[in-house]
This record gives sequence, C-alpha cells and structure tokens, in this order.
Amino acid sequence: MSGNATGDIVLDGVKLRLGDAGFDFDCRIGAGRITAIAGPSGSGKSTLLNLIAGFERPDSGRVLIAGEDVGGFAPGKRPVSLVFQDNNLFAHLDVFTNVGLGINPALRLSAADREAVSTALSRVGLAGYEKRKPATLSGGERQRAAFARALVRRKPVMLLDEPFAALDPGLRASMADLLIDLHRETGATIVIVSHDPDEVARLAGDVLFLDRGGIVFDGPHAEFTERVDIEVIGRFLGHSGG
Repeated sequence: MSGNATGDIVLDGVKLRLGDAGFDFDCRIGAGRITAIAGPSGSGKSTLLNLIAGFERPDSGRVLIAGEDVGGFAPGKRPVSLVFQDNNLFAHLDVFTNVGLGINPALRLSAADREAVSTALSRVGLAGYEKRKPATLSGGERQRAAFARALVRRKPVMLLDEPFAALDPGLRASMADLLIDLHRETGATIVIVSHDPDEVARLAGDVLFLDRGGIVFDGPHAEFTERVDIEVIGRFLGHSGG
C-alpha cells in the first residue's frame, strides 16, 4: 500500500505486540472522510488510534499520513489533532488558555492567534467562556473546548477516542452534529473510536471493525450494516442471531 492524498492514512503491514496481545493492521483510511473504528472491548481500537498518533510504534510495517512515513515522528510532530474522552483540559487554566495551547504550548500567541482562539470558541458555542475554568463547565462544554483546541491546530487529521462516551444521550447527539458541521467546514480526515452503533450510523461514512487485534471489516457504512453474517458485527448491531 501507499498513500498520497492529503490527509489519507495508510497502515501498511503494521504489526505490534503488547504483552499477550498481538495486533495486525493493513488498511487505508480515506482523506476527507469520517471513519469509525468499532469493535468489542480489547479488539484494538485505541491501539490502532495510538499507532496513527504515535503513542505506540509498530514492531514492523509503516504508518503513512498524506503519503509520508511518520514512523520517526513524535506525536507532537505528526499532522494530527487529538480529542479524548476526558478532554485533557488543564484545571488551573481558563478556557482561552487551554485552547491557545493548541497553537503554541508556550502560549506565545500573536494577535492573529488570539483571534483564531476566539473564532474557534465561537464556532463551538463557547463565546464568552474565555475566562471560565474547566471545573465550572458541564461535560459537554469541556468537550466543546477540546474541539476548539483541536480546531486551532489546523491539522489535516483529527483523531477522537470515544469523545462522547461520558455524555448523556441528548448531549452526545448534539456533539455528533457539531462534529459533522466541523467536518463539513474543515474537510479534515476524521477517525473516531466508538462503541455505539447509533453514533457510528450518525457519523461515519466508512467503518473499520476490529476483532482480536485484526480488521474484520473495512468499507462503507452502508455495506457494514449488511454484514450481520459476521458474528461479531451482528452482535454489535444488535442482531442476537448474527
């Protein structure tokens, strides 16, 4: 495999062993698409995301982003932004500062940078929250701040590890809608780990379904929903007889 489209991601013969668990990934994630990574607990969803982000390094194989082998790049040097379930905000810093860290970890921000932070906060519905501390925000507001921080990084790839799992169903749906809007505006390649079939249906154009450290389905969501003949997918989709 090789990749050359802006923002596409290729895992080319990637193998990794962590303790007793072995992982084997070979796939292409399309540029400018929303791709869901789904599968049962322990199947390797977060491991796949960590390989793309650089938090794990493969024992063999290559990870390419936009055609470039990023195997030698530290996480902070890869062209990706990250949003996690716990949103990773610094409790002692206000919202504006937390978002500004996405541009410059030393917070040396130009006037244009500060304008970009304000614009991102407005885009995610947090205009006027600049001086608020994370502890004063709801779970959804903290996650919106994390999205704003990812936006200001202006990276072609956004990786999300179950970002809405801790939210109530109504808020989860509104955050999914926000992600769709942001995707439409930025054209970023979005990869989201999810354990929720409804969320996968709402968001994803493509699905990578994992089981026991490997990929058992790789394709469009419309085809994914028809593959109840694969037992583990049938269970995920709620077909008890699958």
